[in-house]
Amino acid sequence: MTEVAYKLVDRAEWAAARAAGAYAGSAVDLADGYIHLSGADQLAETARRHYAGRADLMLVAVDLQPLGEDLKWEASRGGALFPHLYAPLPVSAATHERPLSVDAGGVMRFDDGAVGWP
Repeated sequence: MTEVAYKLVDRAEWAAARAAGAYAGSAVDLADGYIHLSGADQLAETARRHYAGRADLMLVAVDLQPLGEDLKWEASRGGALFPHLYAPLPVSAATHERPLSVDAGGVMRFDDGAVGWP
């Protein structure tokens, strides 16, 4: 398994999480009972399927080590293992964050004009 995963988050939700010290999750996360994360190799497809046409997003890189037993690797899309966090995401676990949008075709577009995943 990887040591870093990624979360696409609404910018306003991430700003609120930064102020609170933890991210409780999106409406989908809360409904499912865990915070959905993606590996680097899963991120583009996650963006295409779930965030196409969205603006005002943040891409947050998350250090998985401090998440401990609350992190579970579970089969999801096509049987691939995805990291699922069964607790709020501590902002302190975020190692990098970058503003982006996802175009109608599902391609991540970073605010600096870069396309795709760096």
